[in-house]
Amino acid sequence: MPAMPSARFVLPLRVYYEDTDAAGVVYYANYLRFLERARTEWLRALGYEQRVLARDFDLAFAVRSLNCEYLKPAVLDQMLNVVSTIESLGRAQFVFAQTIEAADGTATLLHATVRVAAIKAANLKPTALPKAMYATFKTLLADGARIKA
Repeated sequence: MPAMPSARFVLPLRVYYEDTDAAGVVYYANYLRFLERARTEWLRALGYEQRVLARDFDLAFAVRSLNCEYLKPAVLDQMLNVVSTIESLGRAQFVFAQTIEAADGTATLLHATVRVAAIKAANLKPTALPKAMYATFKTLLADGARIKA
């Protein structure tokens, strides 16, 4: 686990041909893959691999709700940054605020709010986050973020 985890995680990525439609524009559903990849890599950077969480804690995550606003298209070969913060935190769910930005800083392409529930991998029922993970997430709350009871 990093010594000083950041409240803002940035995943750089490039748009590949497989991400685009016939016009060379990123297909809308692929933005969701980019968001998922960023959340997964942030967890990994914090020392929480999803495979290990499932095996050792019977823990998995499920997207409970998603709100996306597409602002500008991403195109073939474009470099992007997927920026993630934690907007709110509860014992069994948390909300990510995520944006996809042009890596050169010229535009924000997408805003998303993603509510994620912690579930038991075996029966898919809600469960509390492990105490250490909850404590880590609590330190990562962005300014203005809130803890839910």
